[in-house]
Amino acid sequence: MSRKSERSFTFLVVQTLLFSLFAGCLEALDTTVDPRATLEAYPTLIQEGEMVTLDARKSSPVEGVITGYAWDFGDGTTAETVIGFTSHTYLAYGQYTVRITVTNDQGGADDAIATIVVNGAPVIDLSMPTTVRAGDAALLDASSSYDPEGNALTFGWDLNVREDSNGDGDPANDADATTDTVLLDTSVSGLIYGMLHVDDGAGAAAFEPFEVNVTARTFQVTWITESYEISWDEYLNQGESWRGNTTPGDVGRVLSFTAILELDQDVAPPHDNFTLALNIAEDNYNRRVATEPGNYSTNEPARAELSEEGLNERSEDGMYTADSEEELLAMLLNSQDNSKGTGTWVWTVVARQSDPDSLIGDIDPDPGNDWTLTVEVLVMRPSLTEVALGPTSE
Repeated sequence: MSRKSERSFTFLVVQTLLFSLFAGCLEALDTTVDPRATLEAYPTLIQEGEMVTLDARKSSPVEGVITGYAWDFGDGTTAETVIGFTSHTYLAYGQYTVRITVTNDQGGADDAIATIVVNGAPVIDLSMPTTVRAGDAALLDASSSYDPEGNALTFGWDLNVREDSNGDGDPANDADATTDTVLLDTSVSGLIYGMLHVDDGAGAAAFEPFEVNVTARTFQVTWITESYEISWDEYLNQGESWRGNTTPGDVGRVLSFTAILELDQDVAPPHDNFTLALNIAEDNYNRRVATEPGNYSTNEPARAELSEEGLNERSEDGMYTADSEEELLAMLLNSQDNSKGTGTWVWTVVARQSDPDSLIGDIDPDPGNDWTLTVEVLVMRPSLTEVALGPTSE
């Protein structure tokens, strides 16, 4: 190697050594200091839709001052603040990691994290009819409801938010049933407004209002005119009495009646004397009649007769609505304008005079008397046929 070449090679080696020494000095002169980040979150267990408070104000710049806070809430949203304090609302259940990045004016940065658990509210799956006829079964079924975390659910049904069934003055907090299915009372037509409350036992609950339209039933009413008869056979001594009851209004609307009391033929004159009476307390109805002597020559017995026409008006066939057949029958048979004879009829027979039947000696061959009471009642009986006006909405 020539002397000139040797000098050039020596220069390159020295240059390389000097560059390495200078670079090391630059690294030794790098004095950037990172801040120290801290993060407090509360509460760390919340329900869906609730808010978490996040506090990084205890973070230290170590040197200089903190210049910014960058938040990553773990649910896809971020934010930046100049102070280390903020809040965030989580709308969906799950576990989230919040990360705070603190920077200082030295160009340094540091991170801290916190874990937030969001409890999911129960998911209500309610199956039910929206319209039913009065008296039909209405099953409210929430058995398919579930909790996102798999917790066991409890159920509370307020089956009519317009009624305060527990009597505490607040109709909105009743628990009329606590099973996952319930049969609704549909005996009375009208709109029923209710509320289902489902709780997961971990602080989350879901509510679902429901509405059921209970419609009245429709009936074709045909009035049938018919008569029925009832009779009694008894024996009374003088001064004794007999009493019997009937309720013809239970059969139908009473139009008229005829009651005949006949005494057995006397052995000898004079005829016995009996009294027939009818009392209907609900109508304030009282009538009484005495027996009239029969004709001995034609063998006619003594008899008494009570009768009444036009007790109630005749009715026309037609269409009616009611919650049940029983309700409609009660309405038709007990209407204020046509309710005569609907109560208990009390019949009374009194033997006022039944001896002597003979004027020969002191022996009375017939000290009492047999008698027969026959009552015939004419009624109009309603025959009901339910009419289906269309399918209900399930």
